[in-house]
Amino acid sequence: MESTTADEVLDEVLFPSDPLRRRKDFCLDRLVGIARLEARTAAEKVRVLAELVEVCAALDPPGQSPQEATAQEMSLVAEVACALTVGERTAGALLAESLELTTALPLTLSALQDGTISWQHARVMVDETANLDPTGAAALEAHFLDPEAPNPARGCPAGELIPSRFRQKARTWRERHHPVSIEKRHLKSVADRRLEYRPDRDGMAWLSAYLPADQAAGIWNRTTAAARALQGPDEDRTMTQLRTDAAATWLLDGAEDSLTTGVPSPRAQVLFTVPIMSLLGITDEPADLDGYGPIPITMARRLIAEGAESFHRVLIDPRDGAPLEIGRTSYRVTKAQRQWLRMRDGKCPFPGCSNHSLDNEADHLLAWAHGGTTGVSNLSQPCPRHHRLRHTGGWTPGPATKDHPPGWISPTGRHYATEEPDWEPPQLPDEWITDLQPSSAEARPLPDP
Repeated sequence: MESTTADEVLDEVLFPSDPLRRRKDFCLDRLVGIARLEARTAAEKVRVLAELVEVCAALDPPGQSPQEATAQEMSLVAEVACALTVGERTAGALLAESLELTTALPLTLSALQDGTISWQHARVMVDETANLDPTGAAALEAHFLDPEAPNPARGCPAGELIPSRFRQKARTWRERHHPVSIEKRHLKSVADRRLEYRPDRDGMAWLSAYLPADQAAGIWNRTTAAARALQGPDEDRTMTQLRTDAAATWLLDGAEDSLTTGVPSPRAQVLFTVPIMSLLGITDEPADLDGYGPIPITMARRLIAEGAESFHRVLIDPRDGAPLEIGRTSYRVTKAQRQWLRMRDGKCPFPGCSNHSLDNEADHLLAWAHGGTTGVSNLSQPCPRHHRLRHTGGWTPGPATKDHPPGWISPTGRHYATEEPDWEPPQLPDEWITDLQPSSAEARPLPDP
């Protein structure tokens, strides 16, 4: 007699008379299994390539000159490219990544072998640990892949983030912990600012600018706000087209009110988180720019000193790095609550979505008509696309707290964790550490700045 598995029993309970739903769920399970198999295959490819390099080094005597060593390397790259039917540039990158994974990133290679991260995640780790010393690379790797690390990453595991979001979080951590201060690196990079022009097909061209982060964020958010103001029943342009048209009009005409008669040019609202000790000049840790990541504290101080109206500073709790809750209970979401949600969620909370917070919509997790309140623990800020998905596609947001955005439940009952801001406790003067210990936090108030 054939036995029944626990999953089959669960399927019968969840979908007792719906074989198509069971088939759909089975297809999703197979996709997850295939993704893990692809990750394990990538790990095996990495090990084989590393072994190939080792064998070639044993077979071929070391080059007697730089030119001979380069020729040997080129020959190996060409042979790998031919064997895998890829370009030589791709083959060279694959060899370099394999060497890095097998010699310097053991946790990443192990996670790839276990199928808990993808090959794209592994490549991100290789990229973000580049130019870090071995200690720094090991610390970055442990932060995201070792749950027993002193300060492990918050939120869902790295492998449950889409690679682009994982890159953003890894880059943010790298900026905070880079051995060279962000101030020095920023000053060096400012000298490289530039505007680039590249012709493209079909009468089009690319125009891009390499700018300081505060300027770039301000431009992006301001064009987004202008595009949203132009939307309406008689406007058939998309947000992307409106944003582009706004920027082009401002640059070419030099008049912000010439885009459309009567449409105001709204100012962007940009949030940046400022560690209070750094703002006071006691420490030099970076601030954090909404939608970007760490910025030099000197940039944040300058924005505050110049009274930049479109930037809003958020002072964080010196105990754990989180901002304090704000808002009040009423149906209408206040401006303060929206800003808090932007700090809590960072972006649309739907897994994998990168839509920045300025373009998102406030949504009650438990509807007001069903007894829901307008506190931040019952609010979310999904982008328009995922807001519609919630109300028309059968997806349900999970519970939230003042510090944690909601996860999501799919129509098949699968639970997907959402990304969380990876806050870190700010740096404090040594003489203040004792005063902030949990056992004495209530007995000893914070020093008055």
